[in-house]
Amino acid sequence: MAVNLATDWPATAAALERRLDDAGLVVMGRVTSHDHESVRAFLDDWVDVVDETDPAARAARVNALLAASSSHPRITDHAGSGWHLHYRADDLTMGQVVAALVSVGTALHLTGRGMHRLGRCAVDGCDRVYADFSRTGRQRYCGRACANRDAVRRHRARATA
Repeated sequence: MAVNLATDWPATAAALERRLDDAGLVVMGRVTSHDHESVRAFLDDWVDVVDETDPAARAARVNALLAASSSHPRITDHAGSGWHLHYRADDLTMGQVVAALVSVGTALHLTGRGMHRLGRCAVDGCDRVYADFSRTGRQRYCGRACANRDAVRRHRARATA
């Protein structure tokens, strides 16, 4: 969800609400313009985590996001969605909920899969972010289109040489 939002920011609060709903987030109430602004500001900070390559500095950035947005874990069954963990208080705005989800999700992703598993596309001119869920942990591109474009570029360069 964070990669999706950071890569293709929704222009309005209503569009953000649709994207959160599409991602499976239980949206309680309406996403307000304040939520829209606060999620954008949070994602600007989150992208600093993506751009940080030093593992200790990356961990420090994630820890700062966690400290600002998450709380102790609690078991909940709100809205009959099934028992699960929340790492946030129950009375937050949607913007705060997104910040808590992304902070905790990023921490779990990096500690579970590897501190190197966030990045930006390796293709010149593409600055899209990715979260590496690959089996090998060697993702370099935001998607197949950029990977194919770069492979064609490398092939043509070899053919020309």
